[in-house]
Amino acid sequence: MATQVPQQARPWNPSFKHTDRERWICVYPAYINSRKTVKEGRIVPKDKAVDNPNYTEIRDVLSAAGLYIGIENKVYPRELDHRDPKSRGRIRIQLKNEDGTPAMKEFPTRRSVLLYLCDSIPKLKSRQQSQSQAQTTSQPQQNTKGQKKKGRKGKS
Repeated sequence: MATQVPQQARPWNPSFKHTDRERWICVYPAYINSRKTVKEGRIVPKDKAVDNPNYTEIRDVLSAAGLYIGIENKVYPRELDHRDPKSRGRIRIQLKNEDGTPAMKEFPTRRSVLLYLCDSIPKLKSRQQSQSQAQTTSQPQQNTKGQKKKGRKGKS
């Protein structure tokens, strides 16, 4: 059920149905980034937000949830550095069926999808591995604090 639709967006037309890609919701990584302010585009509360998410993590979580998604090579308009590859990626998600009913009961609104992303991204294996590597590299640095610094001071 989780399929990526490689289709170009068409100009807006009011006769589009909910199943047309142009009616799907857009999710940018900035919406759930804990390092962004509300003015910079964060939508979810800061205590629930994720530290620097990227579009591949969002894609993985939504695909596993079974939603129809599409990935576009776009940049969030409020992003300061448009050339930064980390800020690239817009995910389109089909929330509603053709008749307007939610495609999945678990995700009736855009906010429910964003909160699900905030809950699921920290549980990804790639996130847990990077956290464990950061902890192992920070431990040797703590041991060096007790050593004396070498230098010219104190030499006769």
